[in-house]
Amino acid sequence: MSEPFRCELQVRWGDSDRLGHVNNVMYLEYAQEARLRFFRAIFDGTDTGSVGPVVVRRLEVDFERSLTDESDPLSVEVTVTKLGRTSMTIRNRMFDRHGVLHSTVDAVLVALDMATNTPRPIPDEAREVLLAYSEETLVRAAT
Repeated sequence: MSEPFRCELQVRWGDSDRLGHVNNVMYLEYAQEARLRFFRAIFDGTDTGSVGPVVVRRLEVDFERSLTDESDPLSVEVTVTKLGRTSMTIRNRMFDRHGVLHSTVDAVLVALDMATNTPRPIPDEAREVLLAYSEETLVRAAT
């Protein structure tokens, strides 16, 4: 894989606040939607494939510019910035219709053992798939 995963999202009518800006919490919804589309695309239509259940451990958002209704449609680029034994960091970069970066959302996800409610290792088969979208792999493939 030499390209990040990309998907297009729509700015919906109710996403904006009274100032005409997309409300800050919507950035997290957009990131979640892009993350689910990413997982479904790389794991044959399932939400997390062999990774199994995951929970969000941490979210970090960098707001570069305000999104507005005129930003539509958004292009969201999804990569894996870190792949640990039981967790991964998924990065979403959101661009407006002109290709201008508006925000970056990093989500740390932890694979969960549902029986014990504790972290569990990410299976090797899932790691291989996820590594194809790691920023390090993408940079190496581009050079």
